[in-house]
Amino acid sequence: MPKAVRFHKLGGPEVLQIEEVQVRRPEAGDVAIDVEAVGLNRAESMYYHGNYSMQPEFPSGLGYEAVGIVTAVGEGVDSSLIGKRIGTIPGYSMNRYPVLGEKAVVPAYDVAELPLSLSSVEGAAVWMQYPTAYGALVEFAKVGPGDTVLLTAASSSVGLAAIQVVKAQGAISIATTRTSAKKQLLLDFGADNVIATQEEDLPARVSEITDGKLARVAFDAIGGSYIDTLAQAVAPEGTIYLYGLLSEEANNYPTSAFFKSISLTGYMMHQLKTTERFDPMKRYVYEHLANGSFKPHVDRTFPFEQAADAYRYLESNQQVGKVVITF
Repeated sequence: MPKAVRFHKLGGPEVLQIEEVQVRRPEAGDVAIDVEAVGLNRAESMYYHGNYSMQPEFPSGLGYEAVGIVTAVGEGVDSSLIGKRIGTIPGYSMNRYPVLGEKAVVPAYDVAELPLSLSSVEGAAVWMQYPTAYGALVEFAKVGPGDTVLLTAASSSVGLAAIQVVKAQGAISIATTRTSAKKQLLLDFGADNVIATQEEDLPARVSEITDGKLARVAFDAIGGSYIDTLAQAVAPEGTIYLYGLLSEEANNYPTSAFFKSISLTGYMMHQLKTTERFDPMKRYVYEHLANGSFKPHVDRTFPFEQAADAYRYLESNQQVGKVVITF
Protein backbone atom coordinates (compact mmCIF):
# COMPACT_ATOMS: atom_id res chain seq x y z
CA MET A 1 0.00 0.00 0.00
CA PRO A 2 1.19 3.57 -0.64
CA LYS A 3 2.46 5.65 2.26
CA ALA A 4 1.38 9.11 3.37
CA VAL A 5 1.94 11.54 6.23
CA ARG A 6 -0.95 11.60 8.70
CA PHE A 7 -1.59 12.84 12.24
CA HIS A 8 -4.05 11.75 14.89
CA LYS A 9 -3.94 14.77 17.23
CA LEU A 10 -3.00 18.43 17.18
CA GLY A 11 0.55 19.49 17.97
CA GLY A 12 3.91 20.27 16.39
CA PRO A 13 5.87 18.29 13.79
CA GLU A 14 6.24 15.47 16.34
CA VAL A 15 2.59 14.43 15.69
CA LEU A 16 3.30 13.67 12.02
CA GLN A 17 3.56 9.97 11.16
CA ILE A 18 4.21 8.04 7.96
CA GLU A 19 1.52 5.39 7.53
CA GLU A 20 0.22 3.04 4.87
CA VAL A 21 -3.06 4.34 3.47
CA GLN A 22 -5.80 3.26 1.12
CA VAL A 23 -5.97 5.89 -1.63
CA ARG A 24 -9.45 6.33 -3.08
CA ARG A 25 -10.14 6.29 -6.78
CA PRO A 26 -10.74 9.65 -8.45
CA GLU A 27 -14.38 10.64 -8.38
CA ALA A 28 -16.13 12.99 -10.82
CA GLY A 29 -13.96 16.08 -11.32
CA ASP A 30 -10.84 14.52 -9.74
CA VAL A 31 -7.44 13.38 -10.96
CA ALA A 32 -5.10 10.80 -9.41
CA ILE A 33 -1.35 11.47 -9.35
CA ASP A 34 1.88 9.72 -8.51
CA VAL A 35 3.57 12.34 -6.36
CA GLU A 36 7.16 13.41 -7.15
CA ALA A 37 7.60 16.43 -4.85
CA VAL A 38 5.62 18.46 -2.30
CA GLY A 39 6.30 22.07 -1.35
CA LEU A 40 5.78 23.00 2.30
CA ASN A 41 3.73 25.99 3.42
CA ARG A 42 2.85 27.78 6.64
CA ALA A 43 -0.75 26.77 6.05
CA GLU A 44 0.07 23.12 6.78
CA SER A 45 1.96 24.02 9.96
CA MET A 46 -1.02 26.04 11.14
CA TYR A 47 -3.28 23.11 10.17
CA TYR A 48 -1.63 20.46 12.34
CA HIS A 49 -1.20 22.98 15.18
CA GLY A 50 -4.96 23.65 14.98
CA ASN A 51 -4.62 27.32 14.01
CA TYR A 52 -5.79 27.17 10.38
CA SER A 53 -9.11 28.29 8.91
CA MET A 54 -10.21 24.65 8.60
CA GLN A 55 -9.88 22.09 11.35
CA PRO A 56 -8.50 18.57 10.68
CA GLU A 57 -10.67 15.46 10.91
CA PHE A 58 -8.63 12.68 12.52
CA PRO A 59 -6.78 10.81 11.28
CA SER A 60 -5.91 13.62 8.92
CA GLY A 61 -3.63 13.82 5.93
CA LEU A 62 -1.60 16.87 5.06
CA GLY A 63 -0.18 18.82 2.14
CA TYR A 64 -1.34 21.42 -0.36
CA GLU A 65 1.26 21.85 -3.08
CA ALA A 66 2.32 18.74 -5.02
CA VAL A 67 3.91 17.93 -8.36
CA GLY A 68 3.13 14.58 -9.90
CA ILE A 69 2.18 12.52 -12.94
CA VAL A 70 -1.51 12.04 -13.63
CA THR A 71 -2.37 8.32 -13.60
CA ALA A 72 -6.17 8.40 -13.81
CA VAL A 73 -9.05 10.85 -14.11
CA GLY A 74 -12.61 10.87 -12.81
CA GLU A 75 -15.81 11.39 -14.74
CA GLY A 76 -15.96 14.64 -16.65
CA VAL A 77 -12.18 15.20 -16.70
CA ASP A 78 -10.22 15.34 -19.96
CA SER A 79 -8.41 12.01 -20.30
CA SER A 80 -5.57 13.69 -22.19
CA LEU A 81 -4.25 14.74 -18.77
CA ILE A 82 -3.17 11.15 -18.11
CA GLY A 83 0.63 10.92 -18.27
CA LYS A 84 1.14 14.67 -17.89
CA ARG A 85 3.10 16.30 -15.08
CA ILE A 86 1.00 18.77 -13.12
CA GLY A 87 1.23 20.97 -10.07
CA THR A 88 -1.59 21.48 -7.59
CA ILE A 89 -2.87 24.96 -6.79
CA PRO A 90 -3.65 25.24 -3.05
CA GLY A 91 -7.01 26.32 -1.71
CA TYR A 92 -8.94 23.05 -1.62
CA SER A 93 -9.63 20.98 1.51
CA MET A 94 -6.65 19.16 3.04
CA ASN A 95 -9.18 16.99 4.87
CA ARG A 96 -10.45 15.60 1.58
CA TYR A 97 -7.45 16.10 -0.72
CA PRO A 98 -4.15 15.69 1.19
CA VAL A 99 -1.13 15.40 -1.12
CA LEU A 100 1.80 14.60 1.19
CA GLY A 101 2.09 10.95 0.22
CA GLU A 102 3.26 8.68 -2.55
CA LYS A 103 -0.11 8.89 -4.29
CA ALA A 104 -2.85 11.52 -4.13
CA VAL A 105 -6.22 12.50 -5.55
CA VAL A 106 -6.90 16.19 -6.21
CA PRO A 107 -9.58 18.32 -7.91
CA ALA A 108 -8.91 18.70 -11.63
CA TYR A 109 -9.94 22.35 -11.39
CA ASP A 110 -6.98 22.99 -9.09
CA VAL A 111 -4.16 21.63 -11.26
CA ALA A 112 -1.92 23.24 -13.84
CA GLU A 113 0.79 21.95 -16.12
CA LEU A 114 4.37 23.11 -15.58
CA PRO A 115 6.94 24.31 -18.13
CA LEU A 116 9.30 21.54 -19.19
CA SER A 117 12.19 23.78 -18.15
CA LEU A 118 11.28 23.32 -14.47
CA SER A 119 12.22 20.26 -12.46
CA SER A 120 9.59 18.66 -10.25
CA VAL A 121 11.33 20.13 -7.19
CA GLU A 122 11.16 23.63 -8.71
CA GLY A 123 7.57 22.97 -9.72
CA ALA A 124 6.69 22.41 -6.07
CA ALA A 125 7.71 26.03 -5.45
CA VAL A 126 5.22 27.63 -7.84
CA TRP A 127 1.50 27.37 -7.21
CA MET A 128 1.19 28.72 -3.68
CA GLN A 129 3.60 31.63 -3.84
CA TYR A 130 3.11 33.13 -7.29
CA PRO A 131 -0.71 33.10 -7.24
CA THR A 132 -0.71 34.49 -3.69
CA ALA A 133 1.49 37.40 -4.74
CA TYR A 134 -0.34 37.87 -8.05
CA GLY A 135 -3.76 38.09 -6.43
CA ALA A 136 -2.97 40.91 -4.04
CA LEU A 137 -0.49 42.83 -6.19
CA VAL A 138 -1.85 42.44 -9.73
CA GLU A 139 -5.52 41.48 -9.47
CA PHE A 140 -6.48 43.77 -6.61
CA ALA A 141 -3.79 46.44 -6.10
CA LYS A 142 -3.14 46.89 -9.85
CA VAL A 143 0.54 47.54 -9.13
CA GLY A 144 2.36 49.18 -12.04
CA PRO A 145 5.15 51.56 -13.05
CA GLY A 146 5.71 54.34 -10.54
CA ASP A 147 4.42 52.32 -7.59
CA THR A 148 6.50 51.43 -4.55
CA VAL A 149 5.53 48.19 -2.81
CA LEU A 150 6.58 47.24 0.72
CA LEU A 151 7.04 43.47 1.23
CA THR A 152 7.34 41.92 4.70
CA ALA A 153 8.80 38.46 5.42
CA ALA A 154 10.51 38.83 2.08
CA SER A 155 12.75 35.76 2.41
CA SER A 156 9.72 33.44 2.50
CA SER A 157 8.67 31.66 -0.69
CA VAL A 158 5.75 34.08 -1.14
CA GLY A 159 8.02 37.03 -0.38
CA LEU A 160 10.51 36.01 -3.06
CA ALA A 161 7.67 35.52 -5.53
CA ALA A 162 6.33 38.97 -4.67
CA ILE A 163 9.71 40.53 -5.45
CA GLN A 164 9.51 39.02 -8.92
CA VAL A 165 5.87 40.00 -9.44
CA VAL A 166 6.62 43.62 -8.48
CA LYS A 167 9.52 43.66 -10.93
CA ALA A 168 7.39 42.13 -13.69
CA GLN A 169 4.83 44.90 -13.13
CA GLY A 170 7.50 47.59 -13.51
CA ALA A 171 7.21 48.78 -9.89
CA ILE A 172 9.80 49.26 -7.13
CA SER A 173 10.09 46.79 -4.26
CA ILE A 174 11.18 47.44 -0.67
CA ALA A 175 11.77 44.07 0.96
CA THR A 176 12.01 43.65 4.71
CA THR A 177 13.85 41.09 6.80
CA ARG A 178 14.57 41.06 10.52
CA THR A 179 18.38 41.27 10.37
CA SER A 180 21.08 41.96 7.81
CA ALA A 181 21.88 38.23 7.51
CA LYS A 182 19.58 37.77 4.51
CA LYS A 183 19.92 41.28 3.10
CA GLN A 184 22.37 40.52 0.27
CA LEU A 185 20.44 37.38 -0.70
CA LEU A 186 17.30 39.44 -1.19
CA LEU A 187 19.17 42.02 -3.25
CA ASP A 188 20.68 39.24 -5.36
CA PHE A 189 17.20 37.84 -5.87
CA GLY A 190 15.99 41.12 -7.34
CA ALA A 191 14.74 43.31 -4.50
CA ASP A 192 15.31 46.97 -5.30
CA ASN A 193 15.76 47.88 -1.64
CA VAL A 194 16.07 45.87 1.59
CA ILE A 195 15.41 47.04 5.15
CA ALA A 196 16.55 45.06 8.21
CA THR A 197 13.71 45.91 10.58
CA GLN A 198 15.52 45.06 13.84
CA GLU A 199 18.40 47.34 12.87
CA GLU A 200 16.71 50.18 10.96
CA ASP A 201 13.70 52.46 11.43
CA LEU A 202 11.24 51.16 8.82
CA PRO A 203 9.09 54.29 8.27
CA ALA A 204 12.18 56.52 8.18
CA ARG A 205 13.97 54.30 5.67
CA VAL A 206 10.89 54.01 3.43
CA SER A 207 10.52 57.78 3.50
CA GLU A 208 14.19 58.16 2.57
CA ILE A 209 13.97 55.63 -0.29
CA THR A 210 10.81 57.20 -1.74
CA ASP A 211 11.76 60.87 -1.21
CA GLY A 212 8.92 61.19 1.27
CA LYS A 213 6.20 59.67 -0.92
CA LEU A 214 6.07 56.38 1.06
CA ALA A 215 4.74 53.08 -0.32
CA ARG A 216 1.38 52.87 -2.08
CA VAL A 217 0.99 49.17 -1.23
CA ALA A 218 2.20 46.95 1.61
CA PHE A 219 2.00 43.16 1.25
CA ASP A 220 2.14 41.82 4.78
CA ALA A 221 2.52 38.32 6.22
CA ILE A 222 2.92 39.42 9.84
CA GLY A 223 -0.07 41.40 11.11
CA GLY A 224 -0.58 42.09 14.81
CA SER A 225 0.89 45.24 16.30
CA TYR A 226 3.32 45.50 13.38
CA ILE A 227 0.48 46.89 11.25
CA ASP A 228 0.96 50.20 13.06
CA THR A 229 4.60 50.36 11.94
CA LEU A 230 3.64 49.47 8.38
CA ALA A 231 0.93 52.12 8.29
CA GLN A 232 3.53 54.75 9.13
CA ALA A 233 5.43 53.68 5.99
CA VAL A 234 2.39 53.62 3.68
CA ALA A 235 1.26 56.67 1.73
CA PRO A 236 -2.09 58.38 2.36
CA GLU A 237 -4.94 56.38 0.78
CA GLY A 238 -2.60 53.45 0.28
CA THR A 239 -3.48 49.84 1.10
CA ILE A 240 -2.06 47.15 3.38
CA TYR A 241 -2.88 43.64 2.14
CA LEU A 242 -2.67 41.25 5.07
CA TYR A 243 -2.14 37.70 3.80
CA GLY A 244 -0.54 36.03 6.82
CA LEU A 245 -0.76 36.00 10.62
CA LEU A 246 2.80 35.22 11.67
CA SER A 247 2.61 37.42 14.77
CA GLU A 248 -0.43 35.56 16.20
CA GLU A 249 -1.48 38.86 17.82
CA ALA A 250 -4.86 40.50 17.35
CA ASN A 251 -5.01 42.62 14.20
CA ASN A 252 -6.17 46.09 15.19
CA TYR A 253 -6.68 48.99 12.82
CA PRO A 254 -4.13 51.57 14.06
CA THR A 255 -4.57 55.30 14.50
CA SER A 256 -1.60 55.87 12.16
CA ALA A 257 -3.68 54.30 9.37
CA PHE A 258 -6.87 56.16 10.28
CA PHE A 259 -5.39 59.63 9.91
CA LYS A 260 -4.01 58.78 6.45
CA SER A 261 -7.15 56.96 5.21
CA ILE A 262 -5.15 53.78 4.66
CA SER A 263 -7.13 50.64 3.82
CA LEU A 264 -6.35 47.42 5.71
CA THR A 265 -7.72 44.40 3.91
CA GLY A 266 -7.44 40.69 4.54
CA TYR A 267 -6.45 38.71 1.47
CA MET A 268 -6.43 34.96 0.84
CA MET A 269 -5.60 33.12 -2.35
CA HIS A 270 -9.01 31.45 -2.54
CA GLN A 271 -10.37 34.85 -3.63
CA LEU A 272 -8.87 34.04 -7.04
CA LYS A 273 -10.92 30.89 -7.48
CA THR A 274 -13.57 32.35 -9.73
CA THR A 275 -13.46 31.77 -13.47
CA GLU A 276 -12.86 35.42 -14.31
CA ARG A 277 -9.83 35.53 -11.97
CA PHE A 278 -8.45 31.99 -11.87
CA ASP A 279 -7.75 31.41 -15.56
CA PRO A 280 -5.97 34.78 -16.11
CA MET A 281 -3.87 34.07 -13.00
CA LYS A 282 -2.76 30.69 -14.35
CA ARG A 283 -1.86 32.23 -17.72
CA TYR A 284 0.08 35.06 -16.06
CA VAL A 285 2.13 32.71 -13.89
CA TYR A 286 2.73 30.20 -16.67
CA GLU A 287 3.87 32.85 -19.15
CA HIS A 288 6.34 34.37 -16.68
CA LEU A 289 7.68 30.95 -15.74
CA ALA A 290 8.07 30.05 -19.41
CA ASN A 291 9.96 33.24 -20.30
CA GLY A 292 12.23 32.96 -17.26
CA SER A 293 11.17 36.13 -15.46
CA PHE A 294 9.79 33.97 -12.63
CA LYS A 295 12.41 31.64 -11.15
CA PRO A 296 11.34 29.52 -8.17
CA HIS A 297 13.94 29.28 -5.43
CA VAL A 298 14.21 26.12 -3.33
CA ASP A 299 16.17 26.51 -0.10
CA ARG A 300 16.39 22.84 0.87
CA THR A 301 14.93 19.43 0.06
CA PHE A 302 14.14 16.56 2.42
CA PRO A 303 13.34 12.94 1.56
CA PHE A 304 9.78 11.82 2.30
CA GLU A 305 10.98 9.76 5.26
CA GLN A 306 12.12 12.99 6.96
CA ALA A 307 8.84 14.88 6.58
CA ALA A 308 8.65 15.85 10.27
CA ASP A 309 12.20 17.23 10.11
CA ALA A 310 11.25 19.23 7.02
CA TYR A 311 8.43 20.92 8.93
CA ARG A 312 10.72 21.57 11.89
CA TYR A 313 13.06 23.35 9.51
CA LEU A 314 10.16 25.34 8.03
CA GLU A 315 9.12 26.45 11.50
CA SER A 316 12.70 27.49 12.36
CA ASN A 317 12.50 30.41 9.88
CA GLN A 318 16.03 29.69 8.66
CA GLN A 319 15.06 29.18 5.05
CA VAL A 320 15.19 31.58 2.13
CA GLY A 321 12.54 30.39 -0.30
CA LYS A 322 10.87 27.01 -0.45
CA VAL A 323 11.31 23.80 1.52
CA VAL A 324 10.43 20.74 -0.59
CA ILE A 325 9.90 17.05 0.20
CA THR A 326 10.98 14.58 -2.51
CA PHE A 327 9.89 11.01 -3.27
